[in-house]
Amino acid sequence: MESIKELLRREAEAVLNIPVTPAFGQAVDLIVEQVHQRRGKLVTSGMGKAGQIAMNIATTFCSTGIPSVFLHPSEAQHGDLGILQENDLLLLISNSGKTREIVELTELARRLNPELKNIVITGNPDSPLAHAADICIATGHPDEVCALGMTPTTSTTVMTVIGDILVVETMKKTRFTIEEYSKRHHGGYLGERSRELSR
Repeated sequence: MESIKELLRREAEAVLNIPVTPAFGQAVDLIVEQVHQRRGKLVTSGMGKAGQIAMNIATTFCSTGIPSVFLHPSEAQHGDLGILQENDLLLLISNSGKTREIVELTELARRLNPELKNIVITGNPDSPLAHAADICIATGHPDEVCALGMTPTTSTTVMTVIGDILVVETMKKTRFTIEEYSKRHHGGYLGERSRELSR
């Protein structure tokens, strides 16, 4: 039991130690401008566990009024890069900031559209990916709670929390309502509950 409490403490501490910088507000403003106002879409990407976090962030944004899609960085090199359109915005996630497929994706995307902007979430603000970003949000690079110190655990926790912050702050900026939420949730408990609240 004590070991579990210690894991919880370390994970909670990592969340509380996420650096709170102007980058959060800048990222939200850019999402609102490009997607909500200019009618582009948010395209998230990451490799491995970071990719799963990126996919989760995309689906959460979709349900809260910000059209989003996950782009697999490897598939992007085989034609899926074509998903990118004018006014789109990239949200890229890499703990190391050196993930080859993600770094290459930024280069390919810029070649396709030099005006394309990108937000990066990384544990390494001095990395190539961070330097290529328009806005960089640092995770604080917490130590993994994994016994080997290798498996993405704490790092994915803070990435998820950062994604939640971006979603919630964007909802506030766009004044997203329960009525709009109910239009996007037709099934399950959330669909039923949101329709009840919107009446």
